[in-house]
Amino acid sequence: MQKDITLKLKPEEAASDSIILSYIASSAGINIDTINGFLIAKKSIDARSKQAWVNLSLKAFINEPFIARARKFFNYPSVQSAAKKVIIVGAGPAGLFAALELIELGIQPIIIERGKDVKARRRDLAKLNKEGIVNPESNYCFGEGGAGTYSDGKLYTRSSKRGSIEKVLQIFYQFGADENVLYQSHPHIGTNKLPQIITAIRQQIIECGGIIHFEKKLVDIQYNGNLIQSITTGDGDQLKADAYILATGHSARDIFKLLDQKNILIEAKPFALGVRIEHPQQIIDSVQYHSPKRNEFLPPASYSLVEQVNGRGVFSFCMCPGGIIAPAATNPGELVVNGWSPSKRNNSFANSGMVVQVSQEDALNYFKQNPTSYPHHSTQQFDTKSPLLLMHFQQAIEQKAFVAGGGNLAAPAQRMADFCNNKQSINLPNCSYNPGLHATPLNEVLPAFIYTSLQGGFNHFGKKMRGFFTNEAVVVATESRTSSPVRIPRDPERLSHPQLMNLFPCAEGAGYAGGIVSAAMDGQKVAISISQQL
Repeated sequence: MQKDITLKLKPEEAASDSIILSYIASSAGINIDTINGFLIAKKSIDARSKQAWVNLSLKAFINEPFIARARKFFNYPSVQSAAKKVIIVGAGPAGLFAALELIELGIQPIIIERGKDVKARRRDLAKLNKEGIVNPESNYCFGEGGAGTYSDGKLYTRSSKRGSIEKVLQIFYQFGADENVLYQSHPHIGTNKLPQIITAIRQQIIECGGIIHFEKKLVDIQYNGNLIQSITTGDGDQLKADAYILATGHSARDIFKLLDQKNILIEAKPFALGVRIEHPQQIIDSVQYHSPKRNEFLPPASYSLVEQVNGRGVFSFCMCPGGIIAPAATNPGELVVNGWSPSKRNNSFANSGMVVQVSQEDALNYFKQNPTSYPHHSTQQFDTKSPLLLMHFQQAIEQKAFVAGGGNLAAPAQRMADFCNNKQSINLPNCSYNPGLHATPLNEVLPAFIYTSLQGGFNHFGKKMRGFFTNEAVVVATESRTSSPVRIPRDPERLSHPQLMNLFPCAEGAGYAGGIVSAAMDGQKVAISISQQL
């Protein structure tokens, strides 16, 4: 028989299969020799007390053969001669998972991606990190796999209402992720492993008759009435399909501008902007595990923090234990930072975004006080009702940070206590950010409402996590690509654009997802809706 068992073990006990078997036998009141194996259904860590515990939910195989997890869950048919075709703009998680779902439904996906495949993309990232050269079409945000490929691979989401989290995790496992993504409470693949998985997904799509074009950028949309007739790419091709999925990610500003120019409905969307903060990992470990030294059987510690400061939300975002801060700009003359971790999370620093909610009113007030920061300020007055207002605000802060860093992607930075005490940092601690730091008073970079909100947030967080508030931590500007500052509306029933019936805005770039899993689920959801309508 198969029996579900729940155990609470010390970390060193949870690391030993033989000890787990003995606890299963004791819990079930059976002889250990009758247990032929077990599968972990769920694993989480409880570190609220000085003794950290590992909670395990198991399925034990008693007096019957052990059945290991199958690697392959889904069979994908050939769609080479399918009657219906869907063009997907963007090869991020939303685009790739939409393509797989369409194949399951017997529809041929045609993906166009402005960036390069994962292997070629790596060379552009090396130039970005080592030489400060930004390729606007191939960077941490654009290219095969989207922003997630080279920025961590966190698979945790609370967005269960969007679709099947389990199916997304099973697909990642099918294409090469470690088995633990199926049962960890906060699953994580790692930047070093994601490229191979993304490549395997691409190969599956092509083997089934799907089509993928790299370095092929959407530049125009032709529509008549409420239907798209065709789209045009940067190389002059005009492409037609039965439906079009727009899955271009949160940083495709040219797409937002194109939609606005074509009078296709878009809206400004509140987002969050701030900094990335980095501590030595040992500090976070000691705070979270209540011990000067982390138990070798525990993973590097993480945290999640949120606080209301003067009625404004301040929160941690994309926390990377054992991680690295990376340059994530998509255009020259802008400074954007993000974080990632390898699968082992074994670097000596822990970093996290620390961001503040930004509204349209905030952006409007900023441009009234700083009119020369608005794009094309010399030739036009800024439009207070523009759906691109928050996008322009985001870009203006990134450009200001670039100048403050002295160019070449050096990032303006300040020690944490100095930041909160309005004090110039005479020197800066070691940091994982490869292009380097430039000591700068960040109140000269960040708008006052963001700066003061972060000051209040850091002080609150220091009281919640004793040891978090320290001058050994460095604050690095700017963390600005938390989510899209523009929403592309869609009908809640059909999921198509309310103006164009065969255009399906999808995932982060449309304002309907945030993160790899939620974007993947939204891609699947859109694909199912298209299938039903076609």
